[in-house]
Amino acid sequence: MRETETKILPVLEMSCAVCAGNVESTVQALPGVEKAVVNFAANTLTVTYQPAVITLQALQAAVQAAGYDLIVEAEDPVAMQEEMAREHYRILKRNTIGAWVLSIPLALLGMVFMHIPFGNWIMMLLALTIMVFFGRSFYVSGVRHALKGKANMDTLVALSTSIAFLFSLFNTLCPGFWLDKGLEPHVYYEASGVIIAFVLLGKLMEERAKNSTSSAIKGLMGLQPKTARLVTDGKEEEVPISTLQVGNVVSVRPGEKIPVDGTLLQGSSSVDESMLSGEPIPVEKTAGDRVL
Repeated sequence: MRETETKILPVLEMSCAVCAGNVESTVQALPGVEKAVVNFAANTLTVTYQPAVITLQALQAAVQAAGYDLIVEAEDPVAMQEEMAREHYRILKRNTIGAWVLSIPLALLGMVFMHIPFGNWIMMLLALTIMVFFGRSFYVSGVRHALKGKANMDTLVALSTSIAFLFSLFNTLCPGFWLDKGLEPHVYYEASGVIIAFVLLGKLMEERAKNSTSSAIKGLMGLQPKTARLVTDGKEEEVPISTLQVGNVVSVRPGEKIPVDGTLLQGSSSVDESMLSGEPIPVEKTAGDRVL
């Protein structure tokens, strides 16, 4: 049986639960991958794979080809993911505000002042601006997934708003087609703009909720040391904890935090495990005991 490793990797560019399923199925289908589970709430991929068959870079390339991304080469992937999440939230907030600023007059024109001169052309320009500048990500993602024979929530938004806009554009350019049949050429530009504004608002609220609920957990994770002293042939070398492997020996001095889970080989000390057990009294540890 070949040796396997289990890694937890941050996932980027996911927008819905269907995206999580797409990433999971993409990784699971790769040779050398035994198990892949995506946590959409935490934006992470837990993968068990055979290093002799597939590398983390190959996993990343497959996920990128599916329209997403993985963080595999970073000294502190959690911090990098948090930074990218903050940037994503900032862009999402800007797009949401911009979409609503234009959607409100668009909705008023479409539902109250629809018969003003050149009203259809004004609504077309407002809707097109919302779609191109603030809702562009829906269409980019929708087309990218469609080319691969897959779909997600962005596909639904792109399809519905595009149909509403194109139908309205036809009625604006060729009103005689319906007038000759005794029908009024209605337009639905406000639907295109308002749908994008509402979906962006929903995404913004979702991101805000996810960030607030996971902030405490990320805070606890941030308490873990970023480096450990690896003992090799009696010599100590400070290395990132992400490079440690099962079977490595690390040195922990009095008063320091334990960087990784393991078994105490030699020495004894009192260890504060209150973050795990809630018990404020330090626990005595001797050789052979588990430390966390």
